[in-house]
Amino acid sequence: MTLRLSKLFGMDIYTTEAEYKGKVFDLVINLEKGRIETITTEPLKVKSKQEAKKIISEKSIPFRNVRSTKDIIIVGTGKFAEPEEAAPAPATRPTYYHRR
Repeated sequence: MTLRLSKLFGMDIYTTEAEYKGKVFDLVINLEKGRIETITTEPLKVKSKQEAKKIISEKSIPFRNVRSTKDIIIVGTGKFAEPEEAAPAPATRPTYYHRR
């Protein structure tokens, strides 16, 4: 799915069972992996780390749970497996067969 990040802000979030979860307020982005990690439904501008942790744990949705985005965001409610990253192939030497 391709969508501009700016379009996500303010979108309504619903579960696959039609339960309203809130609106997109902030996005947590992993710049090293180049992907969105978390959607928050409250601002992350807080005074302490404790408040930020509370928002991340209680008022956030892992982006891996997003099933669809268009006019609204639909998220799954269950636990979903993290997509596996491709492991590098082990280095092997080529095998040569010789006729005798």
